[in-house]
Amino acid sequence: MPEGRGFAPQYASVQHRDEAAEIGIWVFLATELLLFGGLLFAYFVYRHANPAAFAAASRHTDIVIGTANTAILLTSSFLVACAVDALQAGARRICIMLLIGAMLLGLLFLSLKATEYAGEYHEHLVPGINFSFAPPLADGAELFFTIYFVATSIHAIHMMIGIAVLAALAIMLRRTASTRLCAALRTAALYWHFVDAIWIVLFALIYLPGRSGA
Repeated sequence: MPEGRGFAPQYASVQHRDEAAEIGIWVFLATELLLFGGLLFAYFVYRHANPAAFAAASRHTDIVIGTANTAILLTSSFLVACAVDALQAGARRICIMLLIGAMLLGLLFLSLKATEYAGEYHEHLVPGINFSFAPPLADGAELFFTIYFVATSIHAIHMMIGIAVLAALAIMLRRTASTRLCAALRTAALYWHFVDAIWIVLFALIYLPGRSGA
């Protein structure tokens, strides 16, 4: 990269580089939406076929942990949004602190999710390992928990990737005050907000139906 330009030779300008990065993340998120969309489609198909079993299985999820994790992710999204604003205003140290806060909340989310998984294992709710559910709803409940574990574990992997990205940006911000990181942080923020939005959808579909009468 030529010294002082701030962008690679394939870009005409810094604005061109930033626009390309933003388009790239939107395309990537569209592919991720297809992934989760397939899982959601399977959920709706099987829920329509087994409404009573899905409602009964939903009541076996931990609503307290699910609600707490929803609040945690909403707060983390707020911190990331504030971090973007802070960096654009030149408050690099505040930006780093906000990113650290978001990462800690992300780790707390994963810790609570691991606790929830452990509880479900002890309650014999893990399909293919030790699943046990009262008949005649056992088959439908097993379908519910299969989708539940697949969807939430994929979401957890996305969370870990997001935490790693935020950590890398925080480290780079400690080392340099380059404005090039503004676009990178905006791109990372879009990813983080997407992962949080997916969780809100999962929360509504997994934890609420058996309790809300939906």
